Order: sequence, then C-alpha cells, then structure tokens
Amino acid sequence: MCGICGIYNFNQNATIDKSVLKNMCRIIRHRGPDDEGYYTDDKIGLGMRRLSIIDLETGNQPIHNEDESVWIVFNGEIYNFKELRADLETKGHKFYTLSDTESIVHLYEEMGGKCVDKLNGMFAFAIWDSKKNLLLLARDRLGIKPLHYALMEDKILFGSEIKAILQYPDLNLKLDISALNDFLTFEWVPAPKTIFMEIQKLPPGYILTIRKGKAKIEKYWDLDFKEGGKSEEQYEQEIYQNLKRSVEYRMISDVPLGAFLSGGIDSSAIVALMSELSEQPVKTFTIGFADESYNETAFARIIAEQFETEHHEKIIEPNAVDLMEKVVNNLDEPFADVSTLPTYLISEFAREYVKVVLTGDGGDETFGGYDQYEANKLMKKYEKLPNFISKKTIPKIAQKLSPSPQKKGLKNKIKRFVDGAVLPEKFGHMRWMIYLTEDEKISLYAEKFSGKVHDISAYNSVNTYFENNRGKDQLGKDLYVDTKLYLVDDILTKVDRMSMANSLEARVPLLDHNFVGHVATIPSNLKIHNGTRKYIFKKSFRKILPDTILKRGKEGFSIPMKNWLRKELKDLMEDILSAKRLKREGYFNYDYIEKLKNGHLSGKYDHWHKLWALMCFEMWHEKYILNS
Repeated sequence: MCGICGIYNFNQNATIDKSVLKNMCRIIRHRGPDDEGYYTDDKIGLGMRRLSIIDLETGNQPIHNEDESVWIVFNGEIYNFKELRADLETKGHKFYTLSDTESIVHLYEEMGGKCVDKLNGMFAFAIWDSKKNLLLLARDRLGIKPLHYALMEDKILFGSEIKAILQYPDLNLKLDISALNDFLTFEWVPAPKTIFMEIQKLPPGYILTIRKGKAKIEKYWDLDFKEGGKSEEQYEQEIYQNLKRSVEYRMISDVPLGAFLSGGIDSSAIVALMSELSEQPVKTFTIGFADESYNETAFARIIAEQFETEHHEKIIEPNAVDLMEKVVNNLDEPFADVSTLPTYLISEFAREYVKVVLTGDGGDETFGGYDQYEANKLMKKYEKLPNFISKKTIPKIAQKLSPSPQKKGLKNKIKRFVDGAVLPEKFGHMRWMIYLTEDEKISLYAEKFSGKVHDISAYNSVNTYFENNRGKDQLGKDLYVDTKLYLVDDILTKVDRMSMANSLEARVPLLDHNFVGHVATIPSNLKIHNGTRKYIFKKSFRKILPDTILKRGKEGFSIPMKNWLRKELKDLMEDILSAKRLKREGYFNYDYIEKLKNGHLSGKYDHWHKLWALMCFEMWHEKYILNS
C-alpha cells in the first residue's frame, strides 16, 4: 500500500526535474510514511511513498524486471500474488523480492496490458516499459484505489491524489463549472471528471496506455447481471464460502490487522469470518456519539462479545471545527458526504493499534441494502397518480413538515421520498442521490454566474450509466448505477482518503471482483424478498449471527451534522457563508443562502445537506484556488 506519482515527457528534448518528483511524493507522505523510492531516466519519472504491509524487508519500490527494462510503482494489494508468482517462476521469471508488486512486473512481461485480467486485488499502478517507450496506468475493477492524471501536449502527470499533480509548477488549472454543478447535485464529482478541467480520474476497470505521446483508454472489466439459475440453498452456501475465501485473502499481512465493526450485517459477517479464520482474537474498532440516534456501539458490542474479539470502543466528542478542517485538508476536491468525518475518526482510532483493517463496505450495493430499492417500487405507484396531485399538492404538504432532529425519522423519510418525485423519470433511481435539483441551483447561483451553468445538467455526467446499463431488471439496473457511481465516487473515495490520511490500509472483502460478479448472477427476488432487503445474504449467515443483527434496519455511518450546524458549527457556518466571502467569489446568490441558513437555524427546515456542501466547497476554494 502506498501513494504513487509520476511524470512522462513526450518532448524528446525535455528532462525530468527530480526535485518536482520529490515534491509530488512528499505531499502524499501520509499514504506511505515508511519509505520513499524513485526511478528516473530522460523521459520518465516514477515516485512512490510506501506503507509497508507485505515483505517489509525487500519490498521497496519502484520494482523492476530482470534486465531493468520494465519498472513499476504500485498502490494496493494483490491477494493472489503467491499463485501468480508460482506460475511465473515455472515460466522462467526470476524474483528478487517477496512482494506482491513484483508479480505484476513479470505478469506484464507475459501479457502486456492484459495482465490486469489475472489480478485479484485493489490496485492503481504505473508500468514503464523502456523498450516499447510505453507507459501503462491501470485501476482496479471496482475503484477501491484512486488514480488521477493530467494529459498535456508534451507530458502526462499522474498521482494517487490530485495534490501530487498540483506540485508540478506552472500548471494553469481552471475550475470545471460542470464538475461544480455535479458536486452541488450529488455531493461528489463523478469520474472521469475532477473539479479541475485539466485533471481526470481514471475510471474503475480501465487502463490507460501512452506511447509516443498518444493516449489510449480501454475498459477491461464490467459488471454483468446474467442470472445463474441455482437453488436458494446453493446460493446460500456459495455466498458464505466465497466471502470466507475473500476474507482469508485479505488477512494476508506481515503487520497487525483488525476490522471496523458497526454492528450492521456487513461488518458483523466480516468479523465472524475473520474470527473463524484466525487463531488470535480479532481486533475490532467502533466509535459512537453521545446522541443515541447516531450511536451503534451497543450492536457492535453484541458481535464483539459473541466472537470474543479484542474490542476497542470510543465515544467521540470531537472539536467539530478542528475535525472539519482536518477532513477538508485531506480532500483535493469538494466532497460533502458527512460520513467522511466519522470515517476519519475511526481510522485515527484504529491506527493506534493496527496498520490494516477490513471493512464491510460494498454489501448494500451488491445485495440491495438501501431503503431506496424498496422505495423505488412505491415511487412507480406514486408516479401513476394524477399530475396535479403527485407533482404539486403532495410536495407542498411534505415541505410543511418540520424535520426531526434524530438521525432517521418518519418526517425525514417522507420529505426525502416526496422530494425525489419531482426529478426526471428517466433517471429513476438517481432521485435518491440528488441534494440540489436543477431548479434549486438556478436560485443558488449568482446572477452573473448562472448563465455559465444554465445549460449544464448534472444528469449528463451520469447518463452513460443509464444508457449502457447492464442490469436485467429494475433492481439490477439500480445496483449497477450505485456500483458504478455512488460506490466509487462517494463510498470508496471517502474510505480511501480518510484511512490513508491516517496511514491506515482499508481492505474490502465484499468487493472482491469474483464475489461481486457471482452475486450479480443471483436473482433479484432473492436479494429483496417479501420486503426483506439483503435476504439471501442474511440467510447465508443466519446460523452464526444473532437475530438482533440480522433484523436491524439500515442505518448508515453518520454524525449529527444537522444539529451541529445549529450549535457547534453555527459560528463557522456563518463565517464561511458570510456575505463578504460569498460576494467576493461571485459564484452564489447570498440572499438565497441566507434564506437556507435562517430556515435551518429556526428548526423549521432541514437544509443541512445544502449548507454543508456549500461550506465544503468554500473551504476547498479558499485552500486550492484563493491560496494557490
């Protein structure tokens, strides 16, 4: 696990400035505080920061092949590297380390860019082939590890995080207006965009090759929903055994490891399997908050006691202002999923004890765990109501409901459900990702700025996932969209940045690509069955997990931000969203934002998502634009 970066010059007369490469590495030191390494020649500069997990003695990067004509820098873990190594050795390849990284180098010699097809793991890597004068960039199938690049006329820059690319001098970067529009819609920027026009994300399941200055992007993997036609009992057994195999792979480590434990079905199943596979008590980590509706520690304790884990629990009373600044400083573009804050806190807590954790991320997107999958069925009935009732009357009535201060309340659910009904029917499931509609953004933008975004729709950025959707029924289509969008650019981005900000490696057994591919073949009526979400997954673990956990509703990892903005963060919100600041930058309509603030502070409305997103953007803008 590490952070990687590099420069490839197409201009034959240019040389690599090693000081710039070192600056690119140093800015991502948090991703790999244990070691740094470089390879440079006249055309290429590769850099890495290493968090030592496997092969602590000889696994330093960059790593090369036998004649040093092929070099690699690699971020992630390849879980099947021992099998790959054994096969490659029979073909005559000589290894000089015990690391998983070296297997990729020799596999590339055998297969070229198709080497990615053989890799089981999470990865982002760059391979330089000096004989072919070729640079290969690759990202894992589900997007667990990030990779960004800036393709220019005479060079390409790349890095695990955008901040590495920003270290290159004389970059003339511009804010991408359409990306800002996407952010205000979803709270994150969907790939391949970033907030900068000149920088892109390599999408999951893609490789990028550069040869003689020409770039070629190719997809090598996609999710397929071909139903398998097996019995319910067969699926139960296969889920258990396949996930157990995935967990076993992800327990390979030369340093201490543990698990995040929320007390939900996903993390509980992971901890149960880890306990079955480990001779020592599993180290588990849970955080909670004083507000009981945001506190899941009691459920986590049930699992910890049942499986006799070495449990570490902490009730958090953070300095909200200090925490927000830490989180924003570790995000290179606007990102407003509030669960970044507790993810940062639990990563910080776990890092006191271990360098690696297993998490339960991905279960909802594969097995159908979110409330909205069932709500979509209700929405179909709702959409059949007369337009006068469904589009005008009900939303107005719903807006008059005062929000609940609790994490989940009936009023909040009704408002969320009804708000989604006014979105374009074509995008169906996207209604649950929308926090600012196109109409609301017209009111939000400043008049002098609104013309630039009037014809930009956030739906354009995600349209390909609806046009090329591989789901076979409505649930399959919804799961495909969430796997390609929400999981990648929200959930996995959050987990990667917040864990690596604390030099902690997070592994996700539920996102083993073989496991995900197998689950996609399970019929939808076994994922949601008679109103039970994740039915077949829960049934697979019914013999070892208690009913208290199996029958819990979906909670989500969150904090009481709506309440913090009325108390702990009120002064900060007033400062960041002040007239002086907003009018200076000219993006937004201050009067509209003032109305949002006053409505939220009164308790009559729940505008915290909108206000928090605006705060995140303003803090990002000050750090990366005004102070750059």
